Amino acid sequence: MRTFVSAIAVVLGVLLSALAVPAIWLDRNVVQEDGFVALAGPLGKDAEFQQRLAIAAVGTIDTGTIPDALAGLVRPVLEAAAGSLTALPGYQAAWEETLRKSHRLNLAAPAAVPAGPDSPSSLTLDLAPLVALATEELARTTGLPLTAPEQTLINVGEPEQRQLVERVSVYAPLGYPLAIGAGIAFALALVSARRRWSVVFAVGLAALALTGLWSAGSQLARDAVVGAASGNGLADMFKDAFVAAASSSFQSWVGGAAITGGVLVAAALVLRIASPGRRPPTR
Repeated sequence: MRTFVSAIAVVLGVLLSALAVPAIWLDRNVVQEDGFVALAGPLGKDAEFQQRLAIAAVGTIDTGTIPDALAGLVRPVLEAAAGSLTALPGYQAAWEETLRKSHRLNLAAPAAVPAGPDSPSSLTLDLAPLVALATEELARTTGLPLTAPEQTLINVGEPEQRQLVERVSVYAPLGYPLAIGAGIAFALALVSARRRWSVVFAVGLAALALTGLWSAGSQLARDAVVGAASGNGLADMFKDAFVAAASSSFQSWVGGAAITGGVLVAAALVLRIASPGRRPPTR
């Protein structure tokens, strides 16, 4: 009976772990704002992405208040601003604020950001901080009365993908109670087992098997997201770069799980050698 209870507890712990690890990674790196900014922040340092981002930001500046006689003079200034935006001292802060505003727009709880008639229905980036930076620089250099908009949105995904992200934001926080449940199950397995080394060995093998499952699932998810082109070059570049960064980050977790599994297997073998079993009673 003890062996049966231990085996069931190990199976339950493995199943809970299989769900808990991806959920916790999603919560820490996608759902939580600081984690998302840390993951996506380095994308703003990519030279090609920087240039496209600057062109997109400067291209949205409203020049309707500029007299027609000055329009021809302003156009070269706008082009120069697109080339120098990323060199401005406030660029990195503006990019980080862009990520934070975009995260709140896509992943904030409904109570935090009430839906309105202009609420986006697809995944979006809000370039308003970058546009504000460019507008401020243009106003300073030209003396023209330019005003930055409160929002400058570009689509980086379809409505179906936004719905998926919303479901992920609900699922991800469940990873922590799932992990606690897995820990309790493994503890029960150890307590009830006749041979504890066998439980450690089984958990180690299961961890190694799960790393293969997580790697395959991560690759499938990456291929599915990258394969869905939006038709917007900047959006596709952000999406592809973010997915690559996310995949690399998750693979580091998978690598950690593989090391843990290998250590557990080795520890189980050491325990087995150190305690080969009961000796026969002496007469």
